[in-house]
Amino acid sequence: MTLRTRVPEELSARVPVEQRGPGLDRDAVRLLVSRGEEVAHHAFRELPRLLRAGDLLVVNTSPTLPAAVDGRSGHARVVVHFSTRGDDGRWAVELREPDGRGTTRARTGTRAETGVRLPGGLRLRLEEPLSPRGERLWWARVSATPEAEHGEADVVGTLRRYGRPIRYAYTERDQPLEVYQTVFALPSADGAGSAEMPSAARPFTARLVAELVSRGVRFAPVRLHTGVASAEAHEPPYPERFAVPQASARLINAVRAGDGRVVAVGTTAVRAVESAADRDGVVRARRGWTDLVVTPERGVRVVDGLLTGLHEPEASHLLMLEAVAGRAAVDRGYAAAVRGRYLWHEFGDVHLLLPPDPHPARCGSNGR
Repeated sequence: MTLRTRVPEELSARVPVEQRGPGLDRDAVRLLVSRGEEVAHHAFRELPRLLRAGDLLVVNTSPTLPAAVDGRSGHARVVVHFSTRGDDGRWAVELREPDGRGTTRARTGTRAETGVRLPGGLRLRLEEPLSPRGERLWWARVSATPEAEHGEADVVGTLRRYGRPIRYAYTERDQPLEVYQTVFALPSADGAGSAEMPSAARPFTARLVAELVSRGVRFAPVRLHTGVASAEAHEPPYPERFAVPQASARLINAVRAGDGRVVAVGTTAVRAVESAADRDGVVRARRGWTDLVVTPERGVRVVDGLLTGLHEPEASHLLMLEAVAGRAAVDRGYAAAVRGRYLWHEFGDVHLLLPPDPHPARCGSNGR
């Protein structure tokens, strides 16, 4: 899916909302609400009154890793983006080049056997592309040199000591890791996490979660460790690790059997829960790898709604939005977002897609 809407460059959110003025918290972003083709404009803090008792929010608890590390390949400076750890101990990585502004650009000419020296005495060697679709991500073996700080190839420890969050050129400056952690993030026992923040959950605060709970909205935690996105080519997602625990599966099934709505917080939550669903829509406790790509042709079996960020018009995530809400709703919502000067990307505003409301007067101001 490619939108006809063009997003002006000035609508990129360059810093987190809490850095845009005194007294602002993460929930000070705007919320575009689409119910079918009806569009309304809200503040994110109004979310508790836009949902109803019995609704269920599915949230991703994956923590964000400081997944970008400086290194050297020969005499060249490179930036390594650590994407995903494989079952065989290798890592899927992307090599990029510094561009002199604190950001990176795609590195061309990468090939098998390319070596990279990393801080802390680690060495990286590329072995094979992750997918026949292209050579952006590579499976790489990490080894320890005699100078290794702990005598072993401790990638997670190296990221913790020398890494920083992945940053793209539309942001103004590097940010500390805590800026990229959501209120739902929980540490993994093995140190694994997401290369990029599950950003749809970023506007939630502890105060807002408490208000939602007090109004009868429930939460179902799942986990999906996101890999490195394709900033240039907007490729479909690669296989990613996920887990849907038994308690969450039971809760989702109970809500679906009643009058509540299952609303996924982010495309990662959709991918996780839909990967755990049978053809009849019953969710089972599952964990492992998912290569599911949610498209309009495949459709969704579990989720009724989606809270998500605003994606670029070429992004593959838009196919998932179309699967949840339909093409017309996505087109209309994005046109309203541009007209309304909403902000894009991980520090930007958010979009709530819900089924059509039988009582339109509840939607608030009309966005047509």
